[in-house]
Amino acid sequence: MQIKPLRLPGTFEIIPTLRQDERGYFTRTYDINIWREYGLTEAWLQENESLSVQKGTLRGLHFQRPPYAETKLVRVVTGAILDVFVDLRCGSPTYGQWDSIELSGKNHRMAYIPRGFAHGFCSLTDNAMLLYKVDNFYSAEAEGGLHWKDQTLNIAWPDGEHILSAKDSSLGGWETFDSSFNYCHTNPHPPAPSPEASGEGARGEGELTSKPRERGWGEVKI
Repeated sequence: MQIKPLRLPGTFEIIPTLRQDERGYFTRTYDINIWREYGLTEAWLQENESLSVQKGTLRGLHFQRPPYAETKLVRVVTGAILDVFVDLRCGSPTYGQWDSIELSGKNHRMAYIPRGFAHGFCSLTDNAMLLYKVDNFYSAEAEGGLHWKDQTLNIAWPDGEHILSAKDSSLGGWETFDSSFNYCHTNPHPPAPSPEASGEGARGEGELTSKPRERGWGEVKI
């Protein structure tokens, strides 16, 4: 399993190692020992499933305000999506910036998005199904969002027609957004984990491609 930091601090691309033969493959999608080495959250409370039947379905940008802010671990089972996240953390060096990653049932990659981010995605295929873990409970009162086509954020969504809910189409923009999230930078260079931490043995099978980071990327003001 490889864990690679993305451009926005605290976000990671996670690439499972596939063991394949003529029958198919086996892969591990979560390993608490690796999560602990990297200081990533392990307190998952819910797992949700989403199906977008038509290509071009766009959901987001969503977040939950403190104290119901969420860390998300997103992966796609079938089809493909462009997964997008926006840094909402006051004091972050990338505050107000966005990043994206393509997730699909073929590339098996996952996106780790800490608290303090808005999240959304656009389906690149029909019948795109994703699963995502969260470390907090849903609260309708804490729901928040940003308009997907906000001119200040200027997100590069896939071309073509987009299918949105009425609720997402009416979300507000960045200019009126008042953040309740606070960036907390911690030491990004603790010792690298031992090979045994991956539970997969020799380098190349359980390789960790970046140094682990401590908790604190998505702390919030309450």
